[in-house]
Amino acid sequence: MRRSSFLALSAVAAFAGQAKAEQDPGRAPAASAAVAGHDAAAQEPAQAPPQVTAPAADAPPTDDKPLDGRRRPGRVETYPAPITQQNPGAVRAPPPEAFPKDEIPVPDRWRLAGALGVSHPRWFDPYNQNFLKGDIPIKGTRDWFLNASAISDTVIEPRSFPIPVGVQTTERAGSLDVFGKNTSLVLAQTFIVAASLVKGSTAYKPPEYEFRVALAAQDNYVDVPERRVLDVRPSQPSHRNDAFIGVQEAFLDYHIRNVSDRYDFDSVRIGIQPFSTDFRGFLFQDNQLGVRLFGNRDNNRFQYNLAAFWRLEKDTNSGLNDVTQRLRDDYVFVANVYRQDLPVPGLTSQLTVVYNRNREAGQIHVDRNGFPERPALIGNLRGRDYDVTYLGYNADGHWGRINFTGSAYYAIGEDRNSIFTSKKADIRAYFVAVEPSIDFDWIRVRLNGLYASGDKNPYDNTERGFDAVFENPQFAGADTSYWIRQTIPFAGGGRVIAINNRNGVLNALRPSKEEGQSNFNNPGTTLFGVGADFDVTPQLRITTNLNHLGFVNTAVVQASRQEGSIPKSLGWDASVSTIYRPLMTQNLVFRVSGAVFDPGKGFKDLFTNAQRDKRYYSILINAILTF
Repeated sequence: MRRSSFLALSAVAAFAGQAKAEQDPGRAPAASAAVAGHDAAAQEPAQAPPQVTAPAADAPPTDDKPLDGRRRPGRVETYPAPITQQNPGAVRAPPPEAFPKDEIPVPDRWRLAGALGVSHPRWFDPYNQNFLKGDIPIKGTRDWFLNASAISDTVIEPRSFPIPVGVQTTERAGSLDVFGKNTSLVLAQTFIVAASLVKGSTAYKPPEYEFRVALAAQDNYVDVPERRVLDVRPSQPSHRNDAFIGVQEAFLDYHIRNVSDRYDFDSVRIGIQPFSTDFRGFLFQDNQLGVRLFGNRDNNRFQYNLAAFWRLEKDTNSGLNDVTQRLRDDYVFVANVYRQDLPVPGLTSQLTVVYNRNREAGQIHVDRNGFPERPALIGNLRGRDYDVTYLGYNADGHWGRINFTGSAYYAIGEDRNSIFTSKKADIRAYFVAVEPSIDFDWIRVRLNGLYASGDKNPYDNTERGFDAVFENPQFAGADTSYWIRQTIPFAGGGRVIAINNRNGVLNALRPSKEEGQSNFNNPGTTLFGVGADFDVTPQLRITTNLNHLGFVNTAVVQASRQEGSIPKSLGWDASVSTIYRPLMTQNLVFRVSGAVFDPGKGFKDLFTNAQRDKRYYSILINAILTF
């Protein structure tokens, strides 16, 4: 035994001897001698036991007996009896070398949990292991998965907006007003069925292949108080029931390669696919036919997209893709790059370039209801070709406590036929939108600001009104606000022309965003507002918004209406919505919202009518069920 170990044991023995001496002072010299006898050179004279002083007469009594279950440190009263195992005939455990060193394969590890009763798979239960939700591979394969989904979207929407009286006839005999009754009703039921066939373990890396198809079927009913609103033919009634099936997704996603051990990758996607050029859908957000090369770098800090889209025609009444019609001569090319934590941690920045090439000047396109869409019936009524490039910067995330979303675009290009001069015109327009917000426990307070430039002179060779390719803004209340959800007809300024489009915020003066062309001869848009989100419970959220809308410049509106002066103010838009998720997931979402629009001076100038139309409203009842 080494000397260090011996000294340690000697110290322990000495401590034990000292403790024993406290119990039996008469044996202390013997214990000390026994310890000292191990090393003669270390012997020292025995120490006399310490004198014990009797307690004072007034001291409290002491009890040497320890408490039940407790013992004094260092004192061992009894030792447990040794344990002996009596197991005659027992087989000795196999040695470690008897076990295989490699892993033992399981025939189907995906279904092992179900076989053991840990999970209870049922085809209709998306919350447990489910073959239809891609939790278990297809039998006979190791890494092919099926992911199916079904969505039911129900909309009930009473509303009011200025409705002009038909030229040839009216629903109310004897009516001489320019504007008739304003109330209408929309009922729409949409079913979306989608399925993906995926190869690869997608829990931690991109899929190797993905084949996806999504079909949407909609049945809609609309009732309005005037004729020639739903159909160009005066003989048609003022209500309509229509149904349509559209192909919303049909693409192949191929994983080209991984470029790092953390699965930074490059992939390509071909077919009808969803795409958005920015975080809030201000410029181009749609499901269109295209080719997209995308991927990431630096542990996903960088993401990029290179995409080209050939636009499909839309069904007039449902807005779904209509693959039975010929493709439009309208092309969108996109290149963008994202960088996380730039310029500060928590904020993602995006640079984007979008080029829109339109060659539809020689076409006449009429929608399913008989109304002309291309060329637009405004100005000189001639077809147009145009090339426009959008240079943009977008940001989304948070800056310290401040949540922030912002977008800025500058549009530069050429219009082959300006609608007021019939000459070529340069396109020079810009757009800015910001939404800062801050959270106070369960309340988020927001500010909304949007500015889209307007054309100040429709008769020069420069078009300065900003317009998007296909907007779908998630901003300032989105589709629960009055102005974004409703279409306001530009009565008297053009035929089948709207000031704004449904699910759009820009005052673009185009027939529709689905089938019409972009128009850079427009008055521009301003929006300034406040809002708040209240997460009352994990299941219930209440959202409020108050926005003021207006024109930037009314020169184009005055030229179209042949009026000398039109104020810029459109009015105030106030809305409140309630979203209820009983399961705290997106599988069941119920929404009820209401919006009121109080017209400003500019709106009243355009739509002067009776006092019964002093304010307009929009009510939305929506139920979304998802499997």
